[in-house]
This record gives sequence, C-alpha cells and structure tokens, in this order.
Amino acid sequence: MKALEVVRPGALTTLQDLGRPGYAHLGVPRSGALDSGAYALANRLLGNPPRAAALETTLDGVGLRAVGGPVTVAITGAPCAVRVCGRPAPWGAPLLLRAGAELEVGRAESGVRAYVAVRGGFAVEPVLGSRSTDLLSGLGPPALSAGVLLPVGPAGPEPVAGADALAVPGPPAELVLPLRLGPRADWFTAQSVTGRLLRARYRVSASSNRIGLRTEAGPPLVRARGGELPSEGMVLGAVQVPPDGYPVVFLADHPVTGGYPVIGVVPAGPALDAAAQAGPGLPVRFVIAGR
Repeated sequence: MKALEVVRPGALTTLQDLGRPGYAHLGVPRSGALDSGAYALANRLLGNPPRAAALETTLDGVGLRAVGGPVTVAITGAPCAVRVCGRPAPWGAPLLLRAGAELEVGRAESGVRAYVAVRGGFAVEPVLGSRSTDLLSGLGPPALSAGVLLPVGPAGPEPVAGADALAVPGPPAELVLPLRLGPRADWFTAQSVTGRLLRARYRVSASSNRIGLRTEAGPPLVRARGGELPSEGMVLGAVQVPPDGYPVVFLADHPVTGGYPVIGVVPAGPALDAAAQAGPGLPVRFVIAGR
C-alpha cells in the first residue's frame, strides 16, 4: 500500500476535501478546505477528482515521507519553500516522490495555509461522506501527528498536468470583504453600519482559526437595541457581532447556530478564500457586495 508518513506535523495540519454540506439540521458544520481555490488547483494539477482529500497546513508547513512506492504530489496555497531529500523542489507543480523520499513543505512566505495533494487522494475513512477534519465537532480524522500513515488511493484516468509553475500574486495590502447586509443589521445603529463597519479598517486578530476570522483594532459596533436573540441558523460567511462589537466572519468550521446578531454575510467565493490566507495584523475592510 502506498502511503505518506507524517515526519513533522507542523502547527496544525488537517485533512480536508469539499466538506459536509447539508447536515446543519444534525448540528454538523460543513467544514472542508478554507481556501477552496487553492485546494481545487492542487487536485487539478494531479488529475484528481474534485473531492479528493488533501492536506491543509497552517503557517509552518509539514514534513512527509513516501512509503510503499512512488507518489506524485502538488503544493499550492500559501507560497513556501519545498524540498525533497533536502534539495529545492518546485512549488505549484506536480512533483514525484520516490519510495523513502522525504518532502518538506516550509513556512508560508505569505498567506497562512498551504495545500498538499497526492495523486489518488488520501484514502482515509470518510465520515458522513467527507474526509474533512472538523475542529468544532470533532468529526473526521484528527489533526496530524508524527508517525501517522496516510494511505494513498488509486490514481484515476486523468493525466497529471504539465504546468511547471504558477503566477502567484503578492500578498494583499489589505483584505477587502464584500458584504450583503442583514438579516440583523437593524440591531445596530445607523452610524455603526455606515460610519464604522463600511468605512473603518479593522485588523485580523491572532485568535482567528478555521471557525472564524476575528477582527480587532477598529471601532467597535454599537447596538441599537438590547436583549439577546434566540439561537438561529448560521451560514458560511456570516458576520456575527459578539458583545465586544468586533465582527467575526464565520469560516468552514463555524457553528450551525448562534445567538449573536449577524450584521451581514460575505458571499462564498474568492473573498472567503482570501480570508483563509489572511494572517494576524492584516487590515480588513468591509464593502457592500456588488459595488
């Protein structure tokens, strides 16, 4: 059996695919790769089906060893140094690892999360149709630890891509998030919505994680009414405002219900992919979607 052995798990490395949409009624978040574009690209480079499981690293990469035979991998997402048996290797292109070869995916040079796909995908046991690690509910495989063997599935009929490199934009000077106001924008003063949320700059907090991108350092939002909401359903991209007044953008492992008011929603797509790569301290602005 071909597999990749975890030599160095990194700060947080998890298995991810397209997640578990459709189970909110059971209290199960959708989970899945935070940067869906980078995840999809890694699989396309290897000729994998769209749902093939890949690794999502956080900040400092991962170390892996090929066992049981040669495998082909691709690394996308946050640009980083890649080495095979200590020698520099290409990022963003198919890469052959012979049996016993060690792959070192280094620290992110910009962004936060890199994706390591293998031809054939990682063949761990699915839970509710997905191989994603869900940090909120605990479903799926645990975060990687040293010595774990990750089995590799059979390669499909699609060929490996012939690309040698990818054009990679530099890190953005700020994260701009398009926002559709509602359903609870009326819980905040007009000045908070138009004069603060849509004009001020916030900053990505170091407490951000796969559950949500937390903000800090901007003007806190002020409620127009007191009291609390009964818990209601939450969606990917919902911008919830806790009592401290600083917006939280829900990401893939978000809870399915919540009691703090949602001032708006960031539509799924490139903006949430960018949020997945936003490191602590990056400025954040909210703008009305479509403008």
